Amino acid sequence: MKETTATTSGRSGEWWFRKGRFGVSHLALCLLALTTLTPFLWMVLASFKHVSEIEGNLNPFPKVWHPENYAQVFKQIHFARYYFNSIFVAAWVTVLQTLTSAMAAFAFARLRWPRRDQVFKLYLFTLMVPGVVTMIPNYTLMVKLGLLDSYIGLIVPASFSAFGTFLLRQFMMGIPRALDEAAAIDGATHWRTFWDVILPLARPGLVTLAIFTFMGTYGSFFWPLVLIKSDALRTLPIGMLYFDSVYGKQTNLIMAASVMNITPLIILFVSTQKFLVKGIQLGAVKG
Repeated sequence: MKETTATTSGRSGEWWFRKGRFGVSHLALCLLALTTLTPFLWMVLASFKHVSEIEGNLNPFPKVWHPENYAQVFKQIHFARYYFNSIFVAAWVTVLQTLTSAMAAFAFARLRWPRRDQVFKLYLFTLMVPGVVTMIPNYTLMVKLGLLDSYIGLIVPASFSAFGTFLLRQFMMGIPRALDEAAAIDGATHWRTFWDVILPLARPGLVTLAIFTFMGTYGSFFWPLVLIKSDALRTLPIGMLYFDSVYGKQTNLIMAASVMNITPLIILFVSTQKFLVKGIQLGAVKG
């Protein structure tokens, strides 16, 4: 009887110990999450303040809420136009880069041709070249092709990605080759195999690449700054510079514009988080 009581007490103590460790771990994660969210929360609160309250005021909450800051953003700059330009360019780059990367990944992962692996290594070598190094050659090429200050100039150079090809190649290499052989027996061409067999199975990888591409293009700064001259084609990161140049320093309007700027990214991440995590996990263990 005493032995049974001691065993039960030991199990109870062990359960409380595990529960305590579980609670401490969650508390630490909550504190870490709060620390990470602090700049975002400050930005949201600052977007409702008067500009005089932001500098030198440690109180995070505004004394008087100014929701009209958001309407003022649209009055002082062509914010709606910049919004459209960013989403339009990011959407087209996402579609084209996902398609071109998937086609290249299929060639490197599923097809057999001479010097395939050597060519792939050379292809990956471009990842080591900083974007600043290729900016001037790309700009010169856009000038010679007459694509300066145009949507095509913003979209086409960003529609090809060595990283996207590498990500999808690793994912496609984990798909059984028996599917290719079965499709070939049924008379399917390489294009039919790619479109009807491989792409549906590679959907998590495609979604992951699409999210990365959209977020990177949406927040792109240097290339639009160099390429675009007319106000009608400026994207959000470039248009927001007006708050520090034309109208003086207006931190409250910058914060309001920043909140509206990152809202599509938050919606995209929250709605596709499941696919993003699944795509990263599957791509990391295959190939």
